[in-house]
Amino acid sequence: MQRIRLRYTKRGRLRFTSHRDFQRAFERALRRSEVPMAYSAGFTPHPKVSYANAAPTGTGSEAEFLEIALTEARDPEVLRGLLDASMPDGLDIIDAVEARTSGLAERLTASVWEMRLDGVEPEDVRTAVAAFNDAEAVEVQRKAKNGIRTFDARAAVADLRVVDAPADRPVERPCAILRLVVRHVTPAVRPDDVLSGLRAVADLAPPVPAAVTRLAQGLFDEESGTVTDPLAPDREAAPTAHSAVAGAAVATAPEGAGSA
Repeated sequence: MQRIRLRYTKRGRLRFTSHRDFQRAFERALRRSEVPMAYSAGFTPHPKVSYANAAPTGTGSEAEFLEIALTEARDPEVLRGLLDASMPDGLDIIDAVEARTSGLAERLTASVWEMRLDGVEPEDVRTAVAAFNDAEAVEVQRKAKNGIRTFDARAAVADLRVVDAPADRPVERPCAILRLVVRHVTPAVRPDDVLSGLRAVADLAPPVPAAVTRLAQGLFDEESGTVTDPLAPDREAAPTAHSAVAGAAVATAPEGAGSA
């Protein structure tokens, strides 16, 4: 059995795709690409696909991850291309590696998010961000299955700042862009919770819903404050071409052969 880890996106209008909608589209792509999938046992076998920390419906993402199990070995890049060609535009398979380490989900400890606030002056957002960052705790409320839940949105935020808008962006109306790094904690703190926190500490209320995109997801490095690529350990564990050739030479050398 071979395991392949994939990174995929949710772009444009496809950000409104639910996780279940993506699952259906991906399983169709597996069939169209004739991927030799491993299946679960039982009365209703299903392909062995493990999804990790999917983004909320309505948010874009450049860093969603899943893992599939195969019954036959395949080249990860060839498989990525086949699957990407079978997916709708916007749900793009952009990276693939063979799983050579354990614990992918354990390496998804933080996310980098970008929020575009149309109709809001950047200086107003800077003032709100300063108040949020200076606060020891920022309590927000969210509707849950068991009623309204109150929790601290500040503790999970490792970094929150205003960044410059792209130079080619139209300037007819004000626009502020927020970049935030959020640790994955329980209860989960989402970008909209941070917006609720900004409203609580500085009465910041964008006139239109924020456009939210996850830019990265991975292991949070406390020293540098960055989020690292969760697929990097699998790439580093892959044998190099030189090692593979050397290993093949040793395997095929005649018994008793030695150096001259």
